[in-house]
Amino acid sequence: MTPPCPTSEELVSLYNAVSWSAYTKDPARLAAAVRASLAVATARQDGELVGLARLVGDGQTIVYLQDILIRPTHQRRGIGRELFQRIFAPYSDVRQKVLITDDEASQHAFYKSMGFTETGDLDYPIRTFVQFG
Repeated sequence: MTPPCPTSEELVSLYNAVSWSAYTKDPARLAAAVRASLAVATARQDGELVGLARLVGDGQTIVYLQDILIRPTHQRRGIGRELFQRIFAPYSDVRQKVLITDDEASQHAFYKSMGFTETGDLDYPIRTFVQFG
C-alpha cells in the first residue's frame, strides 16, 4: 500500500523499538515476510519509519492483521488508528478480519474501539487455535 517497502534495517530498528525481538533474529526473513504481505501501510516522520501495519491473507474471505507497531516515542498520537484504518479500508467487504495480540488492557481497548470483538465475547460459539513454533 505504501511504496517503497521499508528496508531491512528500518524494519529491525522499528521491531526492536517495541521489543519484538523474535522477529529481528533473522532480518532477511522479516524483510521477506513484509514484502510478501497482502498489504503494508507505513508512517514516517522526517523520513524515519515510525509505524507499520501489515495484512496477510487472501483478501477475499480473510485478512489477518499480522503486525501493527508504532515506535514508542510516537505512540498515543493517532498513528496506530490511522494505519489500522488505511490497512483495512480496501478490505471492508471481507468477512473475516482476524488478529492475535498480547493480553494488555490498552491493546484490548484499542482493538475494541476499532470494531473488533474478542472471540469469547461473541454471541455465537467460536474457538481459536494457534501453534507457535
